[in-house]
Amino acid sequence: MKAAVYERFEGPVSVQTVGDPTPSPTGVVLAVKACGICRSDWHGWMGNDPDIKLPHVPGHEISGEIVALGSQISNFKVGDRVTLPFVCGCGSCEPCLQGDQQVCDRQFQPGFTAWGGFAEFVAIEYADNNLVRLPDEIDFVTAASLGCRFATSFRAVVDQGKVAAEQWVAVWGCGGVGLSAIMIAAAFGARVIGIDIANDKLEFARSLGADTVINSTYGNTVEAILDITEGGAHVSIDALGHPSILFDSISSLRKRGKHIQVGIMESGKHAPPVPIDKVIGRELEIVGSHGMQAHRYPEMLEMIRVGRLEPQKLIGRTISLRESPDALVTMNDHATLGVTVIDGSLG
Repeated sequence: MKAAVYERFEGPVSVQTVGDPTPSPTGVVLAVKACGICRSDWHGWMGNDPDIKLPHVPGHEISGEIVALGSQISNFKVGDRVTLPFVCGCGSCEPCLQGDQQVCDRQFQPGFTAWGGFAEFVAIEYADNNLVRLPDEIDFVTAASLGCRFATSFRAVVDQGKVAAEQWVAVWGCGGVGLSAIMIAAAFGARVIGIDIANDKLEFARSLGADTVINSTYGNTVEAILDITEGGAHVSIDALGHPSILFDSISSLRKRGKHIQVGIMESGKHAPPVPIDKVIGRELEIVGSHGMQAHRYPEMLEMIRVGRLEPQKLIGRTISLRESPDALVTMNDHATLGVTVIDGSLG
């Protein structure tokens, strides 16, 4: 098969011919129909993920069609159209048994713990418990855009943030995660503030449901949020991952508000300062959010199917597999509007 491979961190990425995958007894092989290109893939290429073993094929936002089954697979058949969370739970550890597969003790992550979807085929472990059938109304490119950013944002807003109608939600960073969070929070009736440094992204955020937008280069963003919301946001989400955003996000919360950390910090920035005086004095919550379990997908997919959520609006461009190396390595250099997806039909 063809796959995009890198052999050293921060090194060249090239499309090569490599061996076809085969399924384990509990796994399947998918023909990759689409795969998102995510900032987490860039972090992996930079060497920020200890699970990656070289040489490596990235890609964790995958949709495809089952072409081979392991001997123990009973819930799926060849030809099924599927997607999957980027964290696949083993099904037998304590977190999995409690329904928290997103923090599985033995998690399988395509594109991190194993080769991923920047390829024509990909092997998926723990398939019976983690694959999700796609409704006919959802195409492969849209489905691939869900795998990390949109699903992670859905869990951050709905399950971790417990966002309710008329609450104020501040979303810091209008990339794929942030724009997804804005759309989802708006769909649940929240009043949303989008924050970024790029005016085109802020205008895009408005089109997806943001009530107010703030360019953080123009003044004191925390004071602006406190003023707009008359006391602070109920929920504030760091959708980018930066020490100053974490600090300001917490500082912009009203009493008993909730900060949700979704964005990944770059290497060397994993112990950022926290305004602990405000955490204590305002009784604030700081909550992490890491992916979403397969069993939570049906609510999200139904909202997409009936049009309450429209993740296809977030897709900025589709590219071919041969174009993926350049898109990956330049991700931090070129700000793109919306999500980039590898479309397998483009060759």
